[in-house]
Parts: sequence; structure tokens; C-alpha cells
Amino acid sequence: MTTTDLPASLISTLPGQYYTDPAIFALEQTRVFETMWFCAVRSADLPTPGKFRKVQVGRESVLVVRGRDGQLRAFLNICRHRGAQICTDDSGEVKRAFQCPYHAWTYDLSGKLVAAPNLTKMPDIDRVQYGLVPVHLREWLGYAWVSLADEPPSFEDDVMGAIADRLGSLDSIDDYELDSLTVGRRITYDVQANWKLIIENFMECYHCATIHPELTEVLPEFADGYAAQFFVGHGAEFGEDVQGFTVDGSEGFDKLPGVDEDHDRRYYAITVRPTVFVNLVPDHVIFHRMFPVSVDRTIVECDWLYTREVVESGKDVSRSVELFHRVNEQDFEACERTQPAMSSRAYANGGVLVPSEHHIGEFHHWLTQRLSD
Repeated sequence: MTTTDLPASLISTLPGQYYTDPAIFALEQTRVFETMWFCAVRSADLPTPGKFRKVQVGRESVLVVRGRDGQLRAFLNICRHRGAQICTDDSGEVKRAFQCPYHAWTYDLSGKLVAAPNLTKMPDIDRVQYGLVPVHLREWLGYAWVSLADEPPSFEDDVMGAIADRLGSLDSIDDYELDSLTVGRRITYDVQANWKLIIENFMECYHCATIHPELTEVLPEFADGYAAQFFVGHGAEFGEDVQGFTVDGSEGFDKLPGVDEDHDRRYYAITVRPTVFVNLVPDHVIFHRMFPVSVDRTIVECDWLYTREVVESGKDVSRSVELFHRVNEQDFEACERTQPAMSSRAYANGGVLVPSEHHIGEFHHWLTQRLSD
């Protein structure tokens, strides 16, 4: 059966090769991850000068570091001398400078070349020009977003715009004050599946009644299979007897100070392309960042964000963490179950999307346009 033979209720997915072909993944690295704004690190994870984190963005290793002036900066993790990686640790702290372990070229926290063996005998070297290669960085919602593009796309259009399009305005996300929240729990998942399978799963709720019993108890409308994020400004309402966004529906915490009555007792899901999910509930926020490693492996880092008072007081967050941790595990197991079939002859021309999933077709169109540009 070809796509032209499909009944009106069905539209085609991407063919299986989009989830298995290393050449397509290489294109995604160059035309998606290395050109768009990529959410790299929670700003508060780097609280003092010299704190750094290494992240993989497409094919590039990127260092995000707190400077002596208090500003976050990002650089390619490559020595300008002979190309050795400067940092191999995923995170850490340096006192004043990064030093390449190969030939000891040394760079301060602003990226400037400050020392090297026999450097004084090379007075014609411009220490800024031969400093670390900078990467564009913006901070928003308490996270550092980086772009490897020479000319980054509009942050306002691509990142802020995605959230405004989902919620109806940026005012709504401002009410949750994400930049003032604190990480109460972080869980890292190593998912043996293509990053797009994770995106597609998050975008639809056709599967919710099948694999998310705890979630549909809290959000009964999800049992009908319609994804809340498909409708602009709509938040899925808590069940009548549900007290909080917890694994057993029991009471959570006081709602975040800025959350108004219109957003109370509601859940909002947002996708920010290419690799971010934002989940808003009245008393906390769940923030996913994906790091595609290969065509069939994706690291997902998930933060549960609460008010500083909740975290510092030592209140038990386990019931609210457990709800979405189960959702994550259920979703990722489904994606891992799907990944092997992407190379089957039965999926050579793709699968199909039912009406409640048709909006995923727009994601597929967006992706194929970027890969063909």
C-alpha cells in the first residue's frame, strides 16, 4: 500500500530508514542540532567561577563554563594548537584556566589564550584569535541554550515562539518562574531508541490509556487519546478526586506563587524543537533535555523543579517525582520496543498516524524540510 492508497483517517509516518540510517542521523546533526538552539545545562549547576560542564551538541563537544565575571560562556572543547580535547570529564571545576593536557596550551575562563610553552618567543600570536572557539549562548527559563550556527536563528522565534504558540502567550510560562526554581531531583535515562521516536511519543496521547495507568488516573481526559499540547492554551484538567500531580493523586505542595486560578489543577505539555519537553503543573515543573548519541541511542536528562523552600526544607518530593518517572519509563520502554521494527521490511514505507496523531505529520514535514535545505 502506498501513501496515496491510505483512507482519509490515516496519514503516513516517516519511512523506517529515518530511524536507522546513520547517514540521515549525520544530516540531523549538521542541519538540526548544530544549527538550532540546543538546551545544554541548568544554569544553577554552574554556580561559581570555574564550574564547567561538557555537553555533546551534534558532532561537537561543547564546554559551558561560569566566568570570573559571573557570566556563562560556551566554547568548543578543542585546543587551538593540535586539536586535543581540553576536558574529558563531563563536569568539574578549574581554578582560573583550562589547560590542554597534550602541550599545555592554557586558556582563561573567557577563552583567551594566556599561556603556552615558549609563547613569549612567539610575539606575533594574537591571544584572542587563537583562543577557544566561542559558541553562542542564551539563558532562559533557568537553562543555558547554545547554538553552533555562525548566524544563530532567532531565539525569540524558535524557542520562545514555540512556548508562546503552545500556551497562547509568553506570560503563561513567566508565571511559573522557572529561573527561580531549584532542582529537587534529576534522573538520567539511557534510551536505546532514535530521538524522533521519543519526540513523537511525547506529542501524542493515543497510547496513554494503554501504558500510563497512573497518569490517566490523575488526568482522566488522557484516557480518550487526545494530546493536550495539540490544542493551543489547553491544559489537561486533574480528575475530580485528585488532590495533586502525584503518583497516587495525593496532595502535593502549595502552588507556585505566580500560577493563577486559570492554570491551577491543570497540566501543560510543551515541545521545544529539537530536543526539549516542558511539563507544567501547579506546584512544580518537569523539564526534559535530550542528547541524541547515535541513530539508535538517546540520553534524556529530566529535572523536577520546585520552589527553593520545598527543596531546602527537605520536603519529600518522591510522590510527585514517581508519577512522571513512571511515565518516562513507560514511554521509553515503548520507544525501545519500537526501535528494532524500524529496520523491518514491514516498516520500509513507514507506519500510519490516526486522526489524534495527525499533528505529528507536521513534525515530520518540518524535519524533512530541514534535511533537504
